Amino acid sequence: MNTKHGRLLRAVAVSVVAALALAACGGSDGDKSSSTGGAADVKAALKKGGTITVWAWEPTLTKVVKDFEAEHKNVTVKLVNAGTGNDQYTALQNAIKAGKGVPDVAQIEYYALPQFSLAKSVTDVSSYGASGLDKTFTPGPWASVQQAGGIYGLPMDSGPMALFYNKTVFDKYGVAVPKTWDEYVDAARKIHKADPKAYIANDAGDAGFTTSLIWQAGGQPFKVDGDKVKIDLSDAGSKRFADTWQKLLDEKLLAPTPSWSDGWYKGLADGNIATLTIGAWMPANLESGVKAGAGKWRVAPMPQWDAGANATSENGGSSLAIPTASKNKALAYAFMDYATAGQGAQTRVDAGAFPATTKQISDPAFVDKKSAYFGGQEINKVLAASAADVVKGWSYLPFQVYANSIFNDTVGKAYVSKTSLADGLADWQKKSASYGDQQGFTVN
Repeated sequence: MNTKHGRLLRAVAVSVVAALALAACGGSDGDKSSSTGGAADVKAALKKGGTITVWAWEPTLTKVVKDFEAEHKNVTVKLVNAGTGNDQYTALQNAIKAGKGVPDVAQIEYYALPQFSLAKSVTDVSSYGASGLDKTFTPGPWASVQQAGGIYGLPMDSGPMALFYNKTVFDKYGVAVPKTWDEYVDAARKIHKADPKAYIANDAGDAGFTTSLIWQAGGQPFKVDGDKVKIDLSDAGSKRFADTWQKLLDEKLLAPTPSWSDGWYKGLADGNIATLTIGAWMPANLESGVKAGAGKWRVAPMPQWDAGANATSENGGSSLAIPTASKNKALAYAFMDYATAGQGAQTRVDAGAFPATTKQISDPAFVDKKSAYFGGQEINKVLAASAADVVKGWSYLPFQVYANSIFNDTVGKAYVSKTSLADGLADWQKKSASYGDQQGFTVN
């Protein structure tokens, strides 16, 4: 799952989040059936059969659906790509509001799930069997689907972070692969000095990347307790990120190229963008989009804030959730469980997805697999280790979609003007808090 799907337009964010927040603060009754659902109901639903609709953009689900239908011949699964990220969320919210056309299962990214769960627009699936899956998934994704004692989705994939780097570039300029962020800054200086057209990385301002680095630094800027929200983007982790990244901006050591643009792909191909600190879902994107990089790229552990530490964070990833308006929740859960915790999990990993399951992520066939693109490196050893080292305690805002949509108008100014990152983060905090207050949350 790549994070370009997580960039939501402001207009979309306002309409989606406003409706969700109002529902949350209005005391919706939510899913009446979740308290009575259980394993027996799921088994009975599979025996009875029927049709469910799944909204998802993740391509590996196509084979999962075929396999599920082959195993349960009286079940039909209609897999619909209703758009990626913002497009699907808008369609989903419109369907919920209209009271018709709501799917039985929807793909929802981890950062967006809290606002849906708080509004009770998705089902707490604890009683359907999810409460017994706590050892099934890796810590980061499993924590991401839980809110206020409920389980509002099952993890589909994960994005533990690592440093993807162009070994050819590092070797050419005699630069050591950085193990800490201080070393990363030094490496950025050496690469850019050796070739003024080359940069250690690109960064035009990205909310998901920023929060991931704050997360890794131990920051907890967002704390949520029901409708009470605390935002502190000046905490120790946020400050650590801002102080370090400010050096890169001040010295113009980052390519101002937007990710996923043509220029970005070109820079990754010709060596002018030498690293990506990004989620474990990235290899497939490099293989398909940067073919010229075959044999040149490698994967290393994420640089650390403290030498010798082993702290990582997540970047991207999605869950499968059941909208409250679904008329066939038990059958929907049966499919969701199959796709994420059952045989479908292996099917998806075989097709290139990065696992959120402990079984697949520790399987020697996965961990020891050599990647031709990465010069024969067993990259999954690095990525699996990262998944085990994700810092605990992180949470997103219940209106994170909106907050992310105003990132470029606040923190983003530091990338194009004399505004400092610290001031940009303070502005992001102020405007996000103001929006939360307007939607009925108590923010401080």
